[in-house]
Amino acid sequence: MKRRKFIQQGGLASAALIAGTSAIASGRRTWGPNDMINIGVIGTGDRGGGLIPIMNDIEGLNVAACADILPFRLESALSKTNNKADGYKDYKQILDNRDIDAVLIATPFNLHAQVAMDAMDAGKHIYCEKTLAKGYGDINELVQRAGSSSKIFQTGHQYHSSRLYAHVVKLLHQGEIGKISSFECQWNRNGNWRRPVPDPSLERQINWRMYREYSGGLAAELSSHQIDFVNWVLGENPHKIMGVGGIDYWNDGRETFDNIHLLYEYPSGVKASFTCLTSNAQGDYQIKIHGDKGTILLDYTQAWVYYEKGNEKEMGNVDGVSGATVYPMMQGKGTAIHVEHDDPSRQALIDFRDCILDSKTPLSNIQTGANTAIAVQMSLDAMIKGEIKTWEAR
Repeated sequence: MKRRKFIQQGGLASAALIAGTSAIASGRRTWGPNDMINIGVIGTGDRGGGLIPIMNDIEGLNVAACADILPFRLESALSKTNNKADGYKDYKQILDNRDIDAVLIATPFNLHAQVAMDAMDAGKHIYCEKTLAKGYGDINELVQRAGSSSKIFQTGHQYHSSRLYAHVVKLLHQGEIGKISSFECQWNRNGNWRRPVPDPSLERQINWRMYREYSGGLAAELSSHQIDFVNWVLGENPHKIMGVGGIDYWNDGRETFDNIHLLYEYPSGVKASFTCLTSNAQGDYQIKIHGDKGTILLDYTQAWVYYEKGNEKEMGNVDGVSGATVYPMMQGKGTAIHVEHDDPSRQALIDFRDCILDSKTPLSNIQTGANTAIAVQMSLDAMIKGEIKTWEAR
C-alpha cells in the first residue's frame, strides 16, 4: 500500500480507544515524497499563520493549501510557504482537494464545529485549535460525529503534548507533593487584546475575540489550556463551577470580559481557581499545584518543586529533578524540574503527524477537548448568568 493511500484510509482502530490510548512518538523515518502529509490550513490569522513556519520545519509535514476570507491574511500565509501552497477564499475548496490529507482549523471559535464536521465528511484528519467548539449542542454533535470517523482528531491544547507537563503529571501521580488539595492558575496580561484593523468594516472579523457571537473570551482563548491541564492531572471533570467577570477596564465596545475569576470544585474535593487579567501582567502565566508535602510551580516551559518543611529531599534524588533556584514569586528555594522538551506547539504538531502515520489516538483528543470545552461553556454560563453550574445539570 502506498503511503498516500495509507494516510487517507488510516485512523483510529476503534472509537473506544479515544479515552485511554496515548500517542507514542515514532522512531526515525526516511522521508520520501510518498511519506509526506499534505496539510491545509483553514484560518490564517495570528495562530494559523503562526503555525505555518513551525510546520515548515517538521519532517513529513507539507503545508499544501491555505484558506482565509481576508485577502491580506491569506497572502501573508502563502508567503510563509514560499508561495508553494494553493490559496483559497472558501475552505471547502481545500476539503475538495483529494491531495490534502489533513487540515488545521484555526478559524474563529464559533466556526470550529462546522468546519471540523465538513472536514470529517471530506475524509480529512483534523487538528482543531482550542477551544474545541462553542456551545453544548456543537460540542456533543462533534463528539458523536468523530466517534464514527476513522480519521485522527487532535484538539489543539498543545500543553497536553509538552513532555515537561507530562513529566509533572507523572510526578504528581507518583505522589511527589503528596495529596493534592488545590490548583491556582493565572494568565495575566497588560494590554487591550486587540488586533489592528486596516478598515473599520473588518472590526468584527479581525477582533472576533471581543464579541460573544464568535468568541468565548478569556475563558476559551487562555484559561482553557489550564483547565485542560487540571482535568488531565485529576482524571476528572469539574463537578461545580462558579465565577465572575466584567468589562471593568477596557471600555471600548467589547462584549467579552476583560477580567475573569473562576472557581472549580472537582468530585475528589480538589479546588481549582483560574484568573485572567488584561490590566496587570504580574506573574504572567503560571500554575501552582498544592499538595500536603509540597507545591509544584509551572510556567510555559519551566517547573519547580517547593517541598513543605519536613518533606525536603536531597537534590537529584527525584527523576528529572535537580538543582536549586530562587523564584521571586515563591518563598525560599525551589528545586528545578529538568526534562528535555520541545516547544509545546511544535511538539503537538509532531504528535499529530505521528498519530496519523501510526494510527494512534492523540493525547489531546476529541474527548479531552470536549470535556474542556464543556467546562469552558459552563464557566461562561456561570459568569454571565451569575449562577453556580454543575456538570450534571449543564
